[in-house]
Amino acid sequence: MSYNVGVVGATGMVGEVFLQLMLDREFPVKELRLFASESSKGKIVQWNDQEISLKVLEDGCFDGLDVVFFSSGDSISKEWAPKAVEAGAFAIDNSAAYRMDDNTPLVVPEVNSDLIPTKDKPSIIANPNCSTIQLVVALKPLAEAFGLEKVNVSTYQAVSGAGKSAQGELVEQLTDILNQEDDIYVDQFAQPIAFNAIPQIGSQTGGGFFTEETKIMNETKKILGLPELKVSAFCVRIPSLNGHSEAAWVTLGKSVERSELVSCLNSAEGIEFFDTEEPKELPTVAHLDDTDPVWVGRLHQDPSQDNTWMMWVVADNIRKGAALNGIQIAEKIFL
Repeated sequence: MSYNVGVVGATGMVGEVFLQLMLDREFPVKELRLFASESSKGKIVQWNDQEISLKVLEDGCFDGLDVVFFSSGDSISKEWAPKAVEAGAFAIDNSAAYRMDDNTPLVVPEVNSDLIPTKDKPSIIANPNCSTIQLVVALKPLAEAFGLEKVNVSTYQAVSGAGKSAQGELVEQLTDILNQEDDIYVDQFAQPIAFNAIPQIGSQTGGGFFTEETKIMNETKKILGLPELKVSAFCVRIPSLNGHSEAAWVTLGKSVERSELVSCLNSAEGIEFFDTEEPKELPTVAHLDDTDPVWVGRLHQDPSQDNTWMMWVVADNIRKGAALNGIQIAEKIFL
């Protein structure tokens, strides 16, 4: 069978990767409808030897579709994802609009695919935050094998998490600074991001935390099904174009040998484990851009905390952190 697919936010970074992944993974598309802003209405997108005219969201636009991928922000998803379901389509939503809704599954297929409904029950399925996705893929096999008591994580997140304009701003700032320009253009971030690291992503949520940190802490517990798990996050924006990195301290439920952890991670779905201490071979975003797995390395024990292990977790935040996760959900539903 083939399916009728819609993509909301088709001209954005995540939308464009959705389109590429459907080709790369040979998702069976019968009809493809692409939705964008009013300013893009009527423009042509080339896809799989087809010329597809961009549409805008309007009443009846989802009629006849089987699945709609949303990547256009919370307000659009709040309004239009329910309309997609009313029209008989699954709404796979990459925004934060429904992630913590008690009635909406928050899904990472390698972790909790059992929550994905059957294809005769169209509904909204939430795609988690990009940093959360790579973290829970690394945590899931450890939780199942050894139990989890506590997770502390510090993230180092590329500007692609803020979209195309943020990438452009980084490049412009780097050029201006290297050319010794006096005025540095700042728009997307609170401070210049070039040659900098900004310890803030999102808006303040209270207690010294920002939204990106709150998302990781809340979503991790929901996805793993561990509401009492202690999770603490500290998020930093860095001047990398794409790819998020995380340093995680993971306190297990029991004492284990490193060899047991290595075996567990090596056999886990969606993970590529680097069992090396050679600096040139450690996983980094510069070398693993545009790849699908979650890459884990630098696994070593924390001598100051019982049963606590430290590890480095890297992933392409636009692929696995967004579009690929959504495509994998659709594959679980229909294929």
